[in-house]
This record gives sequence, C-alpha cells and structure tokens, in this order.
Amino acid sequence: MRAVVTRVKSASVLIEGNTVGKIDKGLLVLLGVHKEDTPEKAKWMADRICGLRIFDDDAGKMNINPKDAGAKILIVSQFTLYADVSSRRPDFFHAARPEAAIPLYELVIEECRKRGFVVETGEFGAIMMVESVNDGPVTILIDR
Repeated sequence: MRAVVTRVKSASVLIEGNTVGKIDKGLLVLLGVHKEDTPEKAKWMADRICGLRIFDDDAGKMNINPKDAGAKILIVSQFTLYADVSSRRPDFFHAARPEAAIPLYELVIEECRKRGFVVETGEFGAIMMVESVNDGPVTILIDR
C-alpha cells in the first residue's frame, strides 16, 4: 500500500463538476493499493496516516498529530501510484484490481473514521479533479 500525504489548508474532489469531497485544514491522501496488499496493511496505513506528527507546534516544529491539530482527511484512490515506468508508457501491473482494491481502500477510510476523524473521499474508479492548497508544502510518502 502506498500513500502520498499532503498537509493542506484545503482540498476538494470534483466529479463532472460536482464536489463530492471537501476539507479545510487537514490531510489530502492519495492512496494506491498493491495487488498483494492485505487488511493488516490497510489498518497499518490508516494508523500511520492518523498518527503522523506533521502539524506545527507553538515552536514551529512538526510535532502535532492530525487529531490534536483539528485536521480532517480527504482520501482519494490513485492506482497510478503503482505505475511501472521502465518504458515510456506506464504499466499498472502492480496495482490491485478493483475487486481487491475497493475493500482495502474502504477499510483505510473506515479505520480513519474509527479514530474519530471526519473523512471525505473521492469515488473509486471515477475521473476526478483534485484541487488542493498545500500547507508548507509538506508532502510525505508512506510505502508499506
């Protein structure tokens, strides 16, 4: 499982011009599911996302976790995170097929919500426009 986590001032997802997910201060998470991922990896990923201490404390150090910062989370599925670019045309062989990826994507969302977060989402498999105002910028790659 792979996540690109960006600290944002705001982020939103639009499908055919309609906003389907929107947050203010929080984390934009682009989430890719590998064909060999498991529910245990999904739970680990949710725990790592929810526990990242990437918000500034009073001294300006990244030391505050999302919950204590009052952050929300926007999770967007992104199979292209598993692109193999050994040729000029990307191959997505390592990305999980939808029948395997959707339950794991949904499990990450559910686990984040269980931890008390407001979680907005995109729509798995849809053509989406993702907009964000990065804060910092702070962008972290989590790979498991």
